[in-house]
Amino acid sequence: MTKRAVVLYSGGLDSTTCLAMAKAEGFEPHAMSFAYGQRHGIELEAARENASAMGAEQHLLVEIDLRKIGGSALTAGIDVPKEGVGGGIPVTYVPARNTIFLSFALGWAEVLGAFDIFIGVNALDYSGYPDCRPEYIAAFETLANLATRAAVEGTGRYRIHAPLIGLTKAEIIRKGVSLGVDYSRTHSCYDPSPDGLACGRCDSCRLRLKGFSEAGMADPARYVVTDKE
Repeated sequence: MTKRAVVLYSGGLDSTTCLAMAKAEGFEPHAMSFAYGQRHGIELEAARENASAMGAEQHLLVEIDLRKIGGSALTAGIDVPKEGVGGGIPVTYVPARNTIFLSFALGWAEVLGAFDIFIGVNALDYSGYPDCRPEYIAAFETLANLATRAAVEGTGRYRIHAPLIGLTKAEIIRKGVSLGVDYSRTHSCYDPSPDGLACGRCDSCRLRLKGFSEAGMADPARYVVTDKE
């Protein structure tokens, strides 16, 4: 019997690879995306277009408005840093975002009877967000097995899968390509142009370009400014 899994799916490079990996591991993926008041909806458009093609059994879009909280360049009137972010946790960090997303995923997993949740966090080639670290994932898994009826009643044990967490961006890309991921259909930029072109200068674009370069491949994304030319 195929096991169900909830996959947090933004439409970006990492979450698309994560969805492909869940499918390859024999899970029936149920994709969950969030319209949370982020600066743009281009990633969500990619998620809507790609979820079924990537093998998701269904795609659930949850609407929450983190602009009411603010505190991030992705949800408030704060400029997205370009040409490097310097030290410390950057202003593109969205307060408690992965905790919020995983909580919704856990609730849906309970309803679906799924005990596996996939999230595409990475702790090597990333921006230094605290909710992308292995110890955070382990802590949330502990929480999941304390806070749910199914776990308390012994129906099953929840597992948070973070298959990308110890990979470089180049390794993630190579893995995705081996699974047939079409990265031209993904979007990673924090601050795209009005017509959807990636800026090539924000931290997310720079990490993506670095990954493709180190993987020996050309990034198929469309850029306004790019150092790959």
